[in-house]
Amino acid sequence: MSASTQAFLDMLSAQRGAAPNTLAAYTRDLEGAETLIGDLARVARTDVAKLAAKWADLAPSTVARKASALRQYFGFAVDEGWRDDDPSGALPNPRTRRPLPKVLSHDAIDALFARAELEAASDRPAAVRLLALLELLYGSGLRASELVALPMVALPRDAPLMTIKGKGGVSRMVPISDRARDALSRWLEVRPAEPASSFLFPSRPKKPGGSQHLTRVRLYQALKELTVRAGLAPSGMSPHVLRHAFATHLLEGGADLRMLQTLLGHADIATTQIYTHVDAARLVALVNSRHPLATRTQQD
Repeated sequence: MSASTQAFLDMLSAQRGAAPNTLAAYTRDLEGAETLIGDLARVARTDVAKLAAKWADLAPSTVARKASALRQYFGFAVDEGWRDDDPSGALPNPRTRRPLPKVLSHDAIDALFARAELEAASDRPAAVRLLALLELLYGSGLRASELVALPMVALPRDAPLMTIKGKGGVSRMVPISDRARDALSRWLEVRPAEPASSFLFPSRPKKPGGSQHLTRVRLYQALKELTVRAGLAPSGMSPHVLRHAFATHLLEGGADLRMLQTLLGHADIATTQIYTHVDAARLVALVNSRHPLATRTQQD
């Protein structure tokens, strides 16, 4: 990796508070581009234009992500005086459509929770932990990365809200339902005392004396396994699908987009608007019943 690329990544971490996963993605994309066309601080615009052909077999969304990383790098390089020009205009600009979120039915949610509650009745720590994780995924709409890294101090004693540190280090308040609070209380009763950990959902450290939390991969695996035991198709299940279900079902219940944006921690409401497709019928009915013109008859 070139020194300028490392400096850009350091800036993302220090000034923008980029999360480790974000930094890892930028690192892969920038190192990949350097492998294809050379030092990004010195590469010619004509070489940047060659990336379109080199990325031809990639999905449009992947090309868009890589191009975005390079655009940000080149803008930074110009600001730092490493380049006299910004060759971003030579990058491919594929048209991508934001994928629609997978939607879980209320019946599927009921089946999933019924199985989780049945297994947690045994008071086995793993089963109680999974129920608590499930309650927070579907009941509070947390991202998987936010959930597994929850510190013990995040749990409020009496308040119905919990502080979450989301993308970019931005904090937000999310509600904790009575169900989730009960599940967390049960988890704290059976949570292993060893190894000592500051995380709500700890895992065994790889090194003596270390403190680690449950990984996103293990959360994903545990949820898939529960889905199979509940008699549901595992292909349509993931922590992010439960976050989508949280948003979709809240919208169905009458939540407005601004409230949903706050709960999900979206910086741009355009990201939240993707959920409106799942409840188009309710929105049409709302306009027909609540709009002032709905009570008026047409005059010839």
